[in-house]
Amino acid sequence: MRSDDLPDPEGPTSPTVSPRSTCSDRPRRIGTGPALPCNVRCASDRRITGSAIGSLLRRGLGVGARYGRPAREGNRLTAALTALAVTIAASWAAPANAETLRLTAMGDSLTQGYGLPQDQGFVPVLEAWLRGRGHDVAVTNAGVSGDTTAGGAARIDWTLADGPDAMIVALGGNDLLRGIDPASSRANLAAILDKTRAAGVPVLLAGLPAPGNYGPEFKRDFEAMYADLATEYDAVLVPDFLGPIGEKATQGLSLSDLMQDDRIHPNARGVEQIVDAIGPKVEDLLARADQ
Repeated sequence: MRSDDLPDPEGPTSPTVSPRSTCSDRPRRIGTGPALPCNVRCASDRRITGSAIGSLLRRGLGVGARYGRPAREGNRLTAALTALAVTIAASWAAPANAETLRLTAMGDSLTQGYGLPQDQGFVPVLEAWLRGRGHDVAVTNAGVSGDTTAGGAARIDWTLADGPDAMIVALGGNDLLRGIDPASSRANLAAILDKTRAAGVPVLLAGLPAPGNYGPEFKRDFEAMYADLATEYDAVLVPDFLGPIGEKATQGLSLSDLMQDDRIHPNARGVEQIVDAIGPKVEDLLARADQ
């Protein structure tokens, strides 16, 4: 096709009559896959009589063969070319529908990766685990060291402004360390979940077990708030973010191989075990986000 068949970039935008019959097949959506080799253009049969493709098309359409064997060959070729066109169109359209899921992990130092190299914290290890299992997902680290449920409630709006497809909410550890009334922590978590529900963002809610030194009522109320809120807001529940480490502690075994020297934060091996345990629940969350 000669360049003078196309309007100049600054030409009129109203439709004009072309001296030759032309058509242009262009995708209506911009895909995320690799660029197509070129725009596919088709012209009238008269324009392609000298090309091999034109010859095939004329045979496939039965031009010059009205009956008998040539016509049958043309019908078969027409069907083959149609199937090929459908296959190519489907392969080009598929990347347009594929989108990387955006998962945001909101939490405190356990989420943030306190005391660890950047690539060994909870978020990068979780992302690698999910990608290793075939999930096209990007995990954003919204962990803030020292944060409480009140801090999470104060920043939930701008966290949601990034447009995540799903969220992990893992807050309450610092409330526990400070002995904050579980009723206050519960109200803060509910405020966070109100916002995620309004935004249509599915949530995984990760809790922690309370020690007995605050009394049985504190322990009961603190641990119950996670299960109750998960039920109320239809969130995926992980009762104990540090599950594998906690299980080892209840057995009276040493945690030196899983914890940093402060005995509060997991080391790289501890993070790996946490991710192995929580990973399937995160997959449940991604399934909700992908619906």
